[in-house]
Amino acid sequence: MKYIYFLLFLLFTDPSQAQNCNCSDNFNFMVKRIKKNYAGYNDMVLKNNQKQFDRFTDSLQQVAKITNRDKCISLCKEWLNFFKDRHMSIVFNANQPKDSILNFFAKEERTKWSKDNLKSYLNANKYSLDSIEGIWNHESNIFKLGIVRDSLIHDEFIGFTIKADGIFWIPQQIKFKIKKINKTYNFMYFLARDHSNYPAKMILLKDTIDLKELGKFYKNGSPEHNAQVGINNPKFKKLDNKTGLLTIPSFDISLRQETDSLMLKIDSVLLNTDHLIIDLRNNHGGAVGAFKKILPYIYTNPILTESAQVLATDDNIKDGFEDTSTDLPQDVQDSFKQNLIKLKAHLGEMYLLYPVDTIRYTNIFKKPSRVSILMNKESSSSTELFALQARQSSKVKLYGTNSAGSINYVERVETQMPCKFFTLIYPPTRLLRANTEKANVGIKPDIEIPSEVKDWIKYVKDYKL
Repeated sequence: MKYIYFLLFLLFTDPSQAQNCNCSDNFNFMVKRIKKNYAGYNDMVLKNNQKQFDRFTDSLQQVAKITNRDKCISLCKEWLNFFKDRHMSIVFNANQPKDSILNFFAKEERTKWSKDNLKSYLNANKYSLDSIEGIWNHESNIFKLGIVRDSLIHDEFIGFTIKADGIFWIPQQIKFKIKKINKTYNFMYFLARDHSNYPAKMILLKDTIDLKELGKFYKNGSPEHNAQVGINNPKFKKLDNKTGLLTIPSFDISLRQETDSLMLKIDSVLLNTDHLIIDLRNNHGGAVGAFKKILPYIYTNPILTESAQVLATDDNIKDGFEDTSTDLPQDVQDSFKQNLIKLKAHLGEMYLLYPVDTIRYTNIFKKPSRVSILMNKESSSSTELFALQARQSSKVKLYGTNSAGSINYVERVETQMPCKFFTLIYPPTRLLRANTEKANVGIKPDIEIPSEVKDWIKYVKDYKL
């Protein structure tokens, strides 16, 4: 009987009404949780900025009291941005029922423009249109947007949805606004999937809008460059008889087996390749274990790892270390279980869970004899840890630009907020060993690639040491 009552409760209760989505309460929950559990809090909030931080927090707390739930994520992100830590965020929980998500964003700003009246406008004004006006298709084929001049402000343009996912976004909702100064276009604001403000940068090249990590939009028709299956999977190809290119878009732990399998498959090829280029551009990291099988091919001498402490609070243990996915490799599961036992034994401490270790391999391979690693500003987290280990090899040179600079505080705790639509993410782990580069500056490459160079692969391939 209790089971039947529970089913009826689920069927006739709106989840958004059965939880606390008051922005003030959620903001206060976030502040309290970060102060207690964020591994970098005491490094970031010091005597010289404590008053400034308190005033900043108090001011946003007042704003939170009058902020609607659909704008609460943006407000919370504004507070989190104080710490300038890429591992911290608040995200919308996409596992909520579709109807609840639609209802959550139902009152978002809309425009009178639609696909039909936009087409009529474009046809009637084809000789006086601005080049950015038109219908734009995202490379994923999920989003189709219309861009049209604002009728009230001549140098501003509205970007609205024509076709969307039907869950987070629906037709006629305004996605962004653009301002044109001379011949340059910049976003006045851009809304992410969860309708929070996102610092998107636009590169406009003829009929293509490149939003970098957000993908590309193509003007008119279906894009030729559709989203590929397994876009984050590692890939290898030979560039010529002497050079091979290994591309690793992500070190996510879920892709570790893909990386391990690829390295096994190309073993004989690598051992006959003079120059190995490893492309880690836009790799936002993941897990240290995901690059374990790459190291033997670039190894020349013992490698020192980074040591790190975990803030072993009850919250961090519960939300970050207790739940181990059975989809992970068995050795990873076993390691997590051992770590859990250690953390519970040191509750309340900043515990040295990861002491400095030395990686040694029996063999030093003659080939590849040269290893070039490509990094840019979007190479972050465990990708930076890989670079720090790799550059200890005499074979390795780093090319590109400074990396993201997000390796002081690592790993990931996900905490459910009072509003079940919101999930708070922060790092519980603090690296100890001082690096040669400041964390917020990033890892400086051995060879910086000039900004005017477009083809980084060719540049590195042809570069003479």
